[in-house]
Order: sequence, then structure tokens, then C-alpha cells
Amino acid sequence: MPHSNEHQRPDGVDDATVDAVGKISEAFELLQRARGSLYTFHQQMGWVDETLGDGIEMLEGAGHGELAQELRRRWLGRNVVPGMWTFQVVEAFEDTYHEVAIDLNRRVRDELVGGRRHVQEAEHKRERRQDGPSDDEREG
Repeated sequence: MPHSNEHQRPDGVDDATVDAVGKISEAFELLQRARGSLYTFHQQMGWVDETLGDGIEMLEGAGHGELAQELRRRWLGRNVVPGMWTFQVVEAFEDTYHEVAIDLNRRVRDELVGGRRHVQEAEHKRERRQDGPSDDEREG
């Protein structure tokens, strides 16, 4: 169960810093959504290739061997960007961008708000509460 001070602003941290860290956190969350879309793209492109392979076999079975061969030669297994299948795009993204973002997002939190996550959002939640802390916020 989370500790009651896990999302509290550390002493001496001003509003501008909390807001800036909150914006960096938002950017990181958006990155995670984009990353999910990239993995969805990766999996869907695999599905495209498998389905295309089935369609090519069906073309051949229907007597359209020459057209099937052209699809096999020019489309099936084709790189999605020069020199890369989607797994390579995913790996390049992970190594080039995502790992750096993880490191720097954590560094911002560690250096500016004592490693605490979602300080700005927790404050917003406390501002919105009308009837005091909920059961999940009470210490047990």
C-alpha cells in the first residue's frame, strides 16, 4: 500500500518546479502511449505480412501464378523503412529514444522532487476532494 507522503511535495519545492516536473511527466506518459502505438504497428505489420502470404497462396491456387510471384517479389517481407523490418524499428526506438527518456524522466524526479511521482496530480486530487480523504488515502 502506498505511503501517505509518496506523492507529497518535498519541503522547499516551489510551484513552478512542481508544474515543470508535472509537464515532463505528462510528456513521458504521452511517450508511453506512442510506444504502445509503435508496438501495435509492429504487430499489425506482422499480421499484414502473414495475411498477404495467405492471399498470395490463394492467388496461385486460383491460377494467377505470375501476379502472385510479383506480389511475393515486391511486397511480401518488404522492409517498412529502408533496411528495416518493424522489429528493427522498435529496437532502434528503444535504444535511441526510449531508454534516454526513461533515464532523464527519472533524473528530473530524483533531483527536483525527491524521486516522487505524480506530485502535481496528487495535489490536484487533494484540491478536488470535497469530503476529505477517501478510504484508499487513509493510513491503515
